[in-house]
Amino acid sequence: MEPDLFTAAAEERQEKDPAGSPLAVRMRPRVLDEVVGQQHLLKPGSPLRRLVGESAKGPAGPSSVILWGPPGTGKTTLAYVVSKATDARFVELSAITAGVKEVRAVIDGARRATGGYGKETVLFLDEIHRFSKAQQDSLLPAVENRWVTLIAATTENPFFSVISPLLSRSLLLTLEPLTDDDLHGLLRRAVTDERGLKGAVTLPEDTEAHLLRIAGGDARRALTALEAAAGAALDKGETEIALATLEETVDRAAVKYDRDGDQHYDVASALIKSIRGSDVDAALHYLARMIEAGEDPRFIARRLMISASEDIGLADPGALPIAVAAAQAVAMIGFPEAALTLSHATIALALAPKSNAATTAIGAALADVRKGLAGPVPAHLRDGHYKGAAKLGHAQGYVYPHDLPEGIAGQQYAPDAIKDREYYEPTRHGAEARYADAVEWTRKHLGRKRD
Repeated sequence: MEPDLFTAAAEERQEKDPAGSPLAVRMRPRVLDEVVGQQHLLKPGSPLRRLVGESAKGPAGPSSVILWGPPGTGKTTLAYVVSKATDARFVELSAITAGVKEVRAVIDGARRATGGYGKETVLFLDEIHRFSKAQQDSLLPAVENRWVTLIAATTENPFFSVISPLLSRSLLLTLEPLTDDDLHGLLRRAVTDERGLKGAVTLPEDTEAHLLRIAGGDARRALTALEAAAGAALDKGETEIALATLEETVDRAAVKYDRDGDQHYDVASALIKSIRGSDVDAALHYLARMIEAGEDPRFIARRLMISASEDIGLADPGALPIAVAAAQAVAMIGFPEAALTLSHATIALALAPKSNAATTAIGAALADVRKGLAGPVPAHLRDGHYKGAAKLGHAQGYVYPHDLPEGIAGQQYAPDAIKDREYYEPTRHGAEARYADAVEWTRKHLGRKRD
């Protein structure tokens, strides 16, 4: 018997006793127009529309597609809708349990169906990134000759996890995390819909807000938590899902945090000030609050990069590379794993020696420029590469530092208006001590005088 995404027995059971299925299954869209989010993939003429529409027939058949996105964004749901809407044979395989043998069985069946009675086959392959290169290779002839139309789903970057020949023969469709507005509509529908909770409970705003936070853009997680909380409320004889009931059910306290209000800035400020104050435990506390509140990890990473220069600077020259690397990693992996990277960077920055000398240096330099203390560039520093520059005195008298034994030339570099200004005042904290020695030595050899 060929594997089938949703077997007849399961469908029959669901029809007879829909309440016995999980809420996330009961609320699964039946047509593309019911799909929540991903509207960029559902426009008229899109590959998914063509898979289920009349345009799927004819010489320009539908393309194989690879669905790439985080968990709970609708990859399996889209496959389910296609399975319901298309008149093609629909076969499902999971890369967790299937191998080359199962793939070849599906392909052989597809060729027989096509040649015997003109029936096309749509193959849904979940978790394709778990297939080895050899297993993915076994799909190529079927996809290339269109013996099957492949719908492959993955949570991993397909440019790293899917072989290039298969990628080149398929359309890559990227699913985005669901927005709060997407999930808001889904939760409200689940509460009132006949397939859902049938209005047996109500969902207050504070409880819904916490559901959205813990969902993290994952529809399945949101519906699972809603169903558990609704069951707990009904067991208590309550018709409203209180925030406390939801907290008890999912074992995650609601963080009092408005991402668009004062708390957003207050907690972010507290994180940075705790890092500046070298209190690693307080910094981790505020980081955890931001993560639990659903803060954008990229925002947190940006704040850490600023802190690395503003409060640490050259006292630990490795702080900024750590923060930049964390920001790059966060952009690539997202939550929940991004929490580990943000923790790594926060701890490193909190425990680093501190200096704001780089901050005050550029502040003082900017202040002078804004006051008009600029003046012309000294003639010997001006560009002397173009014809006629020498006649203007440009680059004349310039001393090339590399020609001198100590590698430093005692000549004026700053404009006259600020020639004796000293903006950088290094501390003796951490690695900046060596910069303090260096700046003292260089200023002496440059013949600079303090005010």
